[in-house]
Amino acid sequence: MNLSVREIVAAVNGVNHAIQHEDQCVESVEFDTRKVIENSLFVPLKGARDGHDFIPQAIESGAFLVLSERELSEGVSYIKVEDTLVALQKLAQYFLEKVHPKVIGITGSNGKTTTKDMTEAVLSQHYKTYKTQGNYNNHIGLPYTILSMPEDTEMLVLEMGMDHKGEIEVLSNISKPDIAAITLIGESHIEYLGSRAGIAEAKMEITAGLKEDGVLIIPNDEPLLKRMIIDIPQTVDTFGIGTEATLSASILSETKVDTQFETNLFEGEVFSIPVLGGYNVKNALIALLIGHFFNVPVSKMKNGLATFDLTKNRTEWLKTNDGIDILSDVYNANPTAMKLVLDTFSALKLEGRKFIVLGDMLELGELSNQMHESVAEHISPKKIDQVYLYGEQMESLYNLLHERMPQGSIHFYRKTEKKEMMTHLSEKMQPKDTVFLKASNGMGLSEVVEFLLKSHE
Repeated sequence: MNLSVREIVAAVNGVNHAIQHEDQCVESVEFDTRKVIENSLFVPLKGARDGHDFIPQAIESGAFLVLSERELSEGVSYIKVEDTLVALQKLAQYFLEKVHPKVIGITGSNGKTTTKDMTEAVLSQHYKTYKTQGNYNNHIGLPYTILSMPEDTEMLVLEMGMDHKGEIEVLSNISKPDIAAITLIGESHIEYLGSRAGIAEAKMEITAGLKEDGVLIIPNDEPLLKRMIIDIPQTVDTFGIGTEATLSASILSETKVDTQFETNLFEGEVFSIPVLGGYNVKNALIALLIGHFFNVPVSKMKNGLATFDLTKNRTEWLKTNDGIDILSDVYNANPTAMKLVLDTFSALKLEGRKFIVLGDMLELGELSNQMHESVAEHISPKKIDQVYLYGEQMESLYNLLHERMPQGSIHFYRKTEKKEMMTHLSEKMQPKDTVFLKASNGMGLSEVVEFLLKSHE
């Protein structure tokens, strides 16, 4: 990046206290002192600690310019602003206009990270493409992503996350997407949004900044969204499996390492994705719609999907040294997502026994017991050999299942009993067995995955 002091002052509407010449440029923008390098602009943000307290450390690490809400000592080069977070967002908007890539915004209760990864893989076959790194998808992460993209970026794929109403509207207005996509409406954050309808309304905020000639992509099987698109002026494309959508898929085959499908729009073409599950085919359909809109050749789109890299902890296959397969999906969970993966895992033809480890799904509010119980219909003793339920909220599911499952096949552990659960699970599993783990990130099932890998070395 090259942003001059003059540009930054104008973009953030700040007061210039910079020692450097106005034409001198910063090469990166950072809010974490651990990432500051020579010629960085440091933006101190207020969180658990006030980033202003780390300004000396940032300067020592190489930052030559700082945004600050405070008056700083003489000899420090800074731009005075009223609010450093707002200034960061304004600077991102300026840089976005300067680079002027096409912008794709992706949100949804589940699958947005995978869809982002697939979309980047499809577009990067034909364009210089940059995407949200990791989970930098909020009011800080999104502007940081924008400011981190190379100046020759042609396509910018932005993941948009939220906890509360109004948050995606902010992200959409910062980024002004050309295409906006909603993967699905689940139950994540229903504690704060009240209902699935409230979640759908919050996800539809992605249209707040959508360009007038832009495109909105939604699932064809979501009536909540269908009702909300009646009055929007932009084009609406739909996707689904076995449905009359703009882009519809038929699944040809599913294994634990790949899924093949064909579509109504690209007749005679068979697409392959290196992940399991029909729900991931839906994510791939979004990527294909976006690639098609930007005229990426079908052969390149096929290659992009077949070789895309999935962000860590998203439905990741691992294997212990003694031959136990682990399907780790421990980054987040809501009832819709948990049921989708359970159905796919249950249907897989595997050599050994099937184990599942399910932890609490958080932020479900007063509906928590009911929603945990709803998972019971997706766990069959004919398809699952051993069930491990972890966390206080999983007790309601345990109470439903323990009479349906054979004696000795279902186990319940409270949050304080993680070590006991890990030990018992590890001792129970044998080579050629497969275990699927899923829970909200706050339940820390990644620790269970690591324990299994180490204990079966």
